[in-house]
Amino acid sequence: MNRIISALLFLPLGIIFVCEGGNPCCSQPCLNRGVCTAMGSEDYECDCTRTGFYGHNCTQPEFLTWIKVCLKPTPNTVHYLLTNYKAFWNIINSISFLRDAIMRYVLTSRSHLIDSPPTFNADYNYKSWEAYSNLSYYTRTLPPLPKDCPTPMGVVGKIELPDAKMLAEKLLIRRKFIPDPQGSSLMFAFFAQHFTHQFFKSDQKMGPAFTKAKGHGVDLGHIYGENLERQHKLRLFKDGKLKFQVLDGEVYPPTVKEVGADMHYPPHVPESHRFAVGHEAFGLVPGLMMYATIWLREHNRVCDVLKEVHPDWDDDRLFQTSRLILIGETIKIVIEDYVQHLSGYNFKLKFDPELLFKERFQYQNRISSEFNTLYHWHPLMPDAFHIQEQVYSYPQFVFNTSVVTTHGISNLVESFTKQIAGRVAGGRNVPPAVMMVALKSIENSRQMRYQSLNAYRKRFSMKPYASFEDLTGEKEMAAELEEMYGHVDAVELYPGLLVEKPRTNAIFGETMVEMGAPYSLKGLMGNPICSPEYWKPSTFGGSVGFDIINTASLQRLVCSNVKGPCPVASFHVPDVEDNRSNTINSSTAQSGSNDVNPTVLLKERTTEL
Repeated sequence: MNRIISALLFLPLGIIFVCEGGNPCCSQPCLNRGVCTAMGSEDYECDCTRTGFYGHNCTQPEFLTWIKVCLKPTPNTVHYLLTNYKAFWNIINSISFLRDAIMRYVLTSRSHLIDSPPTFNADYNYKSWEAYSNLSYYTRTLPPLPKDCPTPMGVVGKIELPDAKMLAEKLLIRRKFIPDPQGSSLMFAFFAQHFTHQFFKSDQKMGPAFTKAKGHGVDLGHIYGENLERQHKLRLFKDGKLKFQVLDGEVYPPTVKEVGADMHYPPHVPESHRFAVGHEAFGLVPGLMMYATIWLREHNRVCDVLKEVHPDWDDDRLFQTSRLILIGETIKIVIEDYVQHLSGYNFKLKFDPELLFKERFQYQNRISSEFNTLYHWHPLMPDAFHIQEQVYSYPQFVFNTSVVTTHGISNLVESFTKQIAGRVAGGRNVPPAVMMVALKSIENSRQMRYQSLNAYRKRFSMKPYASFEDLTGEKEMAAELEEMYGHVDAVELYPGLLVEKPRTNAIFGETMVEMGAPYSLKGLMGNPICSPEYWKPSTFGGSVGFDIINTASLQRLVCSNVKGPCPVASFHVPDVEDNRSNTINSSTAQSGSNDVNPTVLLKERTTEL
């Protein structure tokens, strides 16, 4: 059957009429996760298998699907229920079987939105063995748009996407620091950056569709190195420990000169301050090196605990078991501290792998390039950094590991906990110093032919935005977007996530949460240590190691690894109202003789950091 794909695309002063002859899948005719296959240039077929829908375009719900759709509350309704009625949730949290049942539903409903095994990558918009087996690619949640579509977003929008620099200057760059109403601290911001870059490591030589990370999940490659060669350079090969140095009575990472592990430092950084850790770019900012130091200390501490219980164990078993324990600690902290804070839920999240042992669940994970893209949360960064009584501008802060040793880990934790981070959604809050990262994200997304924001909303069971004002919640940015894109269905994923209206008193908009949560929870719970074969005390050296995991928290991690009184360590600023008045602006930052251009220093790391 011949089809005419007709699309009226309003340009500033004109109309495009797209007729037969193009790729019929450009119009994305298959709904509800149906898969489109072009049948020549004039027809297509939708595969509705196991979608719960049928019909030519997978639009007709099966009976049980119809009931489910009718009864299922919207994501915003669920969010409202979970973030209000605190007294009710306190009761639920105190009843174990109810809490477990809800947590099980949270895990399964989110993780089942992520395809496993993987399906597509940037070079294959159809299923292939290459897309499945080639681990050097990021996987893709939605296939790339066909190359022969009439517009960059299929058949809607303008013939050309807006200039990335103009888009960033009009809608993304910060005019004035907008604090996160949810009260996220810089401890949260640096944890997000530190944690995710064990699996977000785009290959700058191969391109944004490729990753250098050997693992596609929580493997702590940012602590131990991404390959065996780097790991061996960082290991002490005694008592399972990592190499270290002692400065002023405290443990810090060794130097590059001592271990021979490559790190990215500019020429002006002295050898004594070129610390070597698992991730080669973590010398970039002191917040990353702070966490690297804490985890180094934790690894060596756990080795001491295991050696006391197992004096007969050799170096390698102490090292390998400690690594498994730290992976468990990381996952528990991420779910019960980090995701808990992000969600804003009054329901108390729980890390318990046994909740999934009777469920259909695959213990494997592939990192999606869309997950990498949406995690560029650079609006979190302030205009300057307040540590004890000093204020550091970006030029003073980047590649300055002396900040870590000068102030010490305890003071850094205390200071970063007190300083509020920026709001991510709502637009116009990306610091000028890191605007290049936003530009690179837009350019990379276009190179990989991402589908639109609305296409991803539909993929993750959200209602697509009907208008630009529906997307932004206001008129000014909506008008700018309309002028740039012409149609709301043509708005790109990454700019759309940053200009999307935030949820009430929240750091993110709906799309960021409803996309990010499934990726996160699938990646965390899909880790091998969470499987029935691994999740038992013997894997972790017995009850002592198992207890370290099951009692882990951000506060405990810090207190176990600093000297003297333990500072408050929190992803939430203790008193947001008091600290908002202390928000640091670049105009108050002290200038220094060592100022360098952070744009130049950051250039090679823009894709990730």
